[in-house]
Amino acid sequence: MASSLFLSCQGEKKETVPWTELFDGETFTGWTQKGGEATYEVRDNTIVGTTVSNTPNSFMTTDKMYSDFILELDYKVDPSMNSGIQIRSNSFPYYMNGRIHGYQVEIDPSDRAWSAGIYDEARRGWLHPLPDDNTKAKQAFKQNDWNHYRIEAIGDTLKTWINGVPASHLIDSQTASGFIGLQVHSIHKDQKAGTEIAWKNVKILTEDLGKYSKKSPLPAINMANQLTKNEKDQGWELLWDGATTEGWKGAKLESFPDKGWEIKDGILTVLSSGGEESAAGGDIVTTENYGDF
Repeated sequence: MASSLFLSCQGEKKETVPWTELFDGETFTGWTQKGGEATYEVRDNTIVGTTVSNTPNSFMTTDKMYSDFILELDYKVDPSMNSGIQIRSNSFPYYMNGRIHGYQVEIDPSDRAWSAGIYDEARRGWLHPLPDDNTKAKQAFKQNDWNHYRIEAIGDTLKTWINGVPASHLIDSQTASGFIGLQVHSIHKDQKAGTEIAWKNVKILTEDLGKYSKKSPLPAINMANQLTKNEKDQGWELLWDGATTEGWKGAKLESFPDKGWEIKDGILTVLSSGGEESAAGGDIVTTENYGDF
């Protein structure tokens, strides 16, 4: 019985996952450099990015935009560098003169060890740094060696793994689609130019994501109705806390309307009035007055 079971298992074919290679190993077909003037070249089936002085952050970006996907790749980075993988990122003329912005999965070889944390490039700053209690992820990074990332972006949920270890689990709906980018970070005056980061085996999955998505054991950080530390430092304040009516009242009332409005799952919704003006809760306004803002 044991022998026949072994033969049966040996005869089963391993399922082929329908990955799409984003890098052909020879050219930058399907990619365009944006931002700064760091150098990118193809070398031994890898993309190699090299730091250059006096230039801002540089990005080798996909020409195609992606919304929901699973992305996997390998990278090796110089210990003195900082880098990241841009996902759902964009460049618009009206936003900071075309500056690249969006989610970035951090590459951090420093002692801080936040590799595979999630940063919001040129926007809100850190969304999901690696907490001190996630020691497995912080210790998973391999210095001077190849590291493997798995990045899932499905709906409003972003999940990352570094070398198979769960690192980040974020819920955020700021950006639903954008390009993928490989960053060469700008360097300070006291840093040496010519340091390198290499990427290879860059592949993406966009079909049957529910089938191939992995569960993360990490608790999710939900950014809805939350401010990042960077936003707080800049002086931003939430006008609505996402849970109560505090700070708001009816436009013609001294308190919040008793009916016509609903707070559910962090969303404030005005209910249908059947087409009759002011038949439900009516308009609401802030309890505070604002001048310059």
